[in-house]
Amino acid sequence: MSDINIQWILVIASSLLLFFVSPYAKSVNDFFKGSKLEKEPGFVLLTSSLVISWLFAKSITNSANLGLSFGIVGGVAYACYYLSFLVAGITIYKMRVRGQFNSIHEFLNHRFGRSAIIVFSLLISYRLLNEVWSNTMVIGSYFGEQGSSGYFSSIVVFTMLTLAYTLKGGLRSSLLTDMIQMILFIILLFVILALILPKEGMSVSRFLSTGEWTAAGGINLIFVALIQVFSYPFHDPVMTDRAFIASPKLTLKSFIVATVIGSISIILFSFIGIYGRFLGVEGQAAVGVSQLMGTAMMIMINFIMITSAASTLDSTFNSFSKMMIIDLKFFKEVTISKGRLVIIIGCLIGTIPIFFNPSILSATTVSGTVVIGLTPIFLFWYLDAPKISFHLSILSGLVVGALLIMDYDFPYLQFSGPYNKLLSANITGFIACVTLYLIPIGVTRLQKRS
Repeated sequence: MSDINIQWILVIASSLLLFFVSPYAKSVNDFFKGSKLEKEPGFVLLTSSLVISWLFAKSITNSANLGLSFGIVGGVAYACYYLSFLVAGITIYKMRVRGQFNSIHEFLNHRFGRSAIIVFSLLISYRLLNEVWSNTMVIGSYFGEQGSSGYFSSIVVFTMLTLAYTLKGGLRSSLLTDMIQMILFIILLFVILALILPKEGMSVSRFLSTGEWTAAGGINLIFVALIQVFSYPFHDPVMTDRAFIASPKLTLKSFIVATVIGSISIILFSFIGIYGRFLGVEGQAAVGVSQLMGTAMMIMINFIMITSAASTLDSTFNSFSKMMIIDLKFFKEVTISKGRLVIIIGCLIGTIPIFFNPSILSATTVSGTVVIGLTPIFLFWYLDAPKISFHLSILSGLVVGALLIMDYDFPYLQFSGPYNKLLSANITGFIACVTLYLIPIGVTRLQKRS
């Protein structure tokens, strides 16, 4: 049996399995809040969903590639993004307990009004729709060259099968299948490591000693991640939606544990890239290593990609539906049928770019730099800020992000090594957005005193 046929069996069989185990949503709360007979999700279910929804195909591909390029430094750098769980978990816990807010949109509406909700929704809609094509692209790349019939057909089949079980149960399906996908991910990851580590000359200490903790060795990306974690999680509704579906204490506990599991998983997956570094692999680390180690390794790595892409895709569909139906109230009445309709629309819009050279769109993807303006909005959520603070902060992030996309050199921040411009842009953006957010607050307070 050919490798392509094996991959087709993996995609179809795994998707059908998830469809049959997915529960049928019987109430609005089941569909939009992931409850079971009006009972909130438990700790294991919520934690599993948090972790696997962020271990998406792009993430594990990037972690392997960074391991290939920079050794353990690359793996740690990417793992630093998983501190986003900790930042979001603590912040939203305080927003729920002290502020009594039930969603991010409710908080923004209360503090900054309808205009803030519209701007914020545009930012996260763009991210959500990009998540659709960017993750299915990873699946397509295993079935043929970009633009080939195998590439397109695999994307369409995978997307439609994932859509089917998402429509069946909404967020409840997503949570349950996430737990299954998380178990599969962990098993496959440790099987892969068990195949790599016993090789002659290989040891955990050798993997951990690779790379250089210098600017040239990729350490700039660590600093970028540590800046972006204060804004990045809040433009990801897949994460923030899950912060409001269980009790505050249980949710905080899940976010803390997810930080640990997610970080460790990413570092361990970077071992695949580090192993490829030892073997002299070039290009895509996961693909190169699987080709060198044979069909069994290829099947396991491909299955991890399928698992992670599916978990991200179903979560994305549900977040898009919840945002339109619950947060933005596009319809007067909240029903499951309307939720399913919006999921189908989101699926279509998110898939269309695949057929129009998505590499062009990737240059304008809403990145952590572009949304860095969210930093003070959530870092200082408890401050009574005027509406102009929100818009100035968001605008400053968009401007800095646009300058980065245009390859602008920030003359006063001359770092060396890889990701030097990215680090310069993020430091500039962080300072600009915090300053522009706080100035109107200070002015307002002075006016009140006078």
